Amino acid sequence: MNAKTKRLTTTGVLIAMSAILAMIKIFDLPYGGSITLAGMVPIIVLGYKYGIKWGLFSGFVYSIIEAILGATTSQAFAGMYDPDNAAKSVINIVLMAFLDYIVAFTVLGLSGMFKGKIKSHTAAITLGGAVAVLLRLLAHFLSGYILWGSYAEWFFTDVMNNSFGQSVLNNFSGSGLAAIYSLVYNASYMLPNLAVTVVALLALMAVKPLRKYITEENA
Repeated sequence: MNAKTKRLTTTGVLIAMSAILAMIKIFDLPYGGSITLAGMVPIIVLGYKYGIKWGLFSGFVYSIIEAILGATTSQAFAGMYDPDNAAKSVINIVLMAFLDYIVAFTVLGLSGMFKGKIKSHTAAITLGGAVAVLLRLLAHFLSGYILWGSYAEWFFTDVMNNSFGQSVLNNFSGSGLAAIYSLVYNASYMLPNLAVTVVALLALMAVKPLRKYITEENA
């Protein structure tokens, strides 16, 4: 098997692994979002193993798969459509697909950003993977702020019906409230996913044959 064929085969297998692992949910949050079984790790490995350009390509392919799955299994796309304002609905759906799927999953391919810049491969992939996950969080935050900010008051009144929620409502309104809502909502599931991702990467890199496979492009 030549190097190009091997790379394509490896990429296909790891993208499939990401899709499967993303379906295995450790915990579902009651108001949306979930913690999965290290679903982002295979894409992070591709970005580190083959470099940023190939990582972004792999992340983009994976984002298309996630967008298709999201459109067929999630109520978000349907909930975004308003028959009284079809044009705006289409724009919002496209923007959601772009931020919550295309950008959010493509940026995972940036995981190789510290390869060759940090001596330790374990530190380089873990830090690069963590930054990539935080960039995904940023994409979701922007989507939540732009598209779902109108749910902020409901969220802090009904879902977070506690002293924190009341404090937020007392101190923020308008765009500020929307920003706090999006940050709290998305961080509530993305930060645990970040922790799972870091632990998984450290575990993989602790196994010598796997470390060699991840760090050597032609392995």
